[in-house]
Amino acid sequence: MRKYLLGGAGIILSTLALTIISWVPSDHTIAPAKIVTEDSLYTMHVSRIYTGAHLEQAGLRPEVFEKALTGFYNLKNSGKISADKSILTIADMDQNSTKKRLWIIDLNSDSLLLNTWVAHGSHSGDDLATRFSDVNDSNESSLGFYVTAEVYRGKHGRSLRLDGMDEGYNANARKRSIVVHGAPYVSQGTINQLGRLGRSQGCPAVAQELADLVINTIEGKTVIFINGNDQKYASKYLDAHLAANIALVNTDSVLHVKDSLVTAKI
Repeated sequence: MRKYLLGGAGIILSTLALTIISWVPSDHTIAPAKIVTEDSLYTMHVSRIYTGAHLEQAGLRPEVFEKALTGFYNLKNSGKISADKSILTIADMDQNSTKKRLWIIDLNSDSLLLNTWVAHGSHSGDDLATRFSDVNDSNESSLGFYVTAEVYRGKHGRSLRLDGMDEGYNANARKRSIVVHGAPYVSQGTINQLGRLGRSQGCPAVAQELADLVINTIEGKTVIFINGNDQKYASKYLDAHLAANIALVNTDSVLHVKDSLVTAKI
């Protein structure tokens, strides 16, 4: 079935490419032919969502969003996430803890659902996380892609288990009890007192009063991407070419990009 879908996407892309190449400006000046590739269409697709959800205004860097979205599509292709939800959560640990560095995005509506604080592990750093580990009892945050699992009630109240998808970086998340939970130290009061957020034992902890909202929004096999400054981090889910195939199989995605290209030329 996927072979036929990708074949259909190829026909759409070819048609779109020919349409754009054959377009003539209104002043009848013949413009140089522009090659529109699958990868360039994907770049435009990413940009459309980024702009539509006003993510720049919310402080999310475009390169971090593109990495997270690429992982989302690859995880979707692998069947590891829900087919019914298109929720993407991003935590950028390369930003100071005093910044609202957690974003929850609805990719179906190109909308930002929530932008708030998130804590990192106590041994990862003070205001800025600079060290990461997947070792038990390290009290450090772990980078990479996660899939949300079951909700349970533990010592931090209602919490959400996570399964790490990146071997060598976060695959021990369940064994380490790395979960999403609320914490009183994730607050403006703590920032005022310490000059930074409080820190966890490695969990991406959120404000206590937002914990239920966050958990209810992202539970049920959705993607969380935790970004950091570790240059060695690599993931099989960062295959941009495969992500482009998956994203552009959706005809609506291609038509959105086509509309944006035509509008830009008018």
